[in-house]
Amino acid sequence: MSGTDSEGIRLNKYIASSGLCSRREADTLIENGKVTINGEPAVQGSKVTAGDVVEVNSRAIIPDDDMIYIAFNKPLGVTCTTDRRDPSNIIDYIGYKDRIFPVGRLDKNSSGLILLTNDGSIVNRLLRAENGHEKEYLVTVNRPYDKAFIKEMESGVPVLGQLTLPCKLKPAGDKTFRIILHQGLNRQIRRMCEYLGYKVTRLKRIRFMNIQLGDLETGKWRYLTAEEKKELLKDV
Repeated sequence: MSGTDSEGIRLNKYIASSGLCSRREADTLIENGKVTINGEPAVQGSKVTAGDVVEVNSRAIIPDDDMIYIAFNKPLGVTCTTDRRDPSNIIDYIGYKDRIFPVGRLDKNSSGLILLTNDGSIVNRLLRAENGHEKEYLVTVNRPYDKAFIKEMESGVPVLGQLTLPCKLKPAGDKTFRIILHQGLNRQIRRMCEYLGYKVTRLKRIRFMNIQLGDLETGKWRYLTAEEKKELLKDV
């Protein structure tokens, strides 16, 4: 826990440092019995030391300076799983010193941007399709497409028993296009193209919400910038 001395850090300061609320609001939460330390009700003046688990309304709290947000350019062949028994798992590939996990997944045969974090509180909110978070991909198919293909893709096609949500497609070549989705059904883009008689030969995610892949090299990762984190957390 960064900035914690041997005697610990005051509980209200610890909660406030997570960005959840102010110290005064944290005091109110403590007074109202909404806060626990290691499963026990907290009291005013409590201190938190390394290894303690603080929960507010049954949700674990992590100070902002202990939160990790990473952008990774996933190569082909890496699997978005935390199961270390899988030799192609993303965790061992990155080899980060602390426990992190991917936000969502990219198919093993797809590449590009994926976020990893230790902030469990944002993962579900990031992944919920109804939040409308944009994901942008660069896609190449096996043969030239036409205007009818674009129209059908944008309007929605049947995938896994439902019609895909409207999306935006931007041509980037006779066989390549950019597509912006607001949902993430299993193998969605591949299934959409297959339904229309096309096969995806290359699929790369180039943006997740406000985070751009940019010129990040394949197989490399970087921390999100302060501005990227601020925008990301504001949106969720």
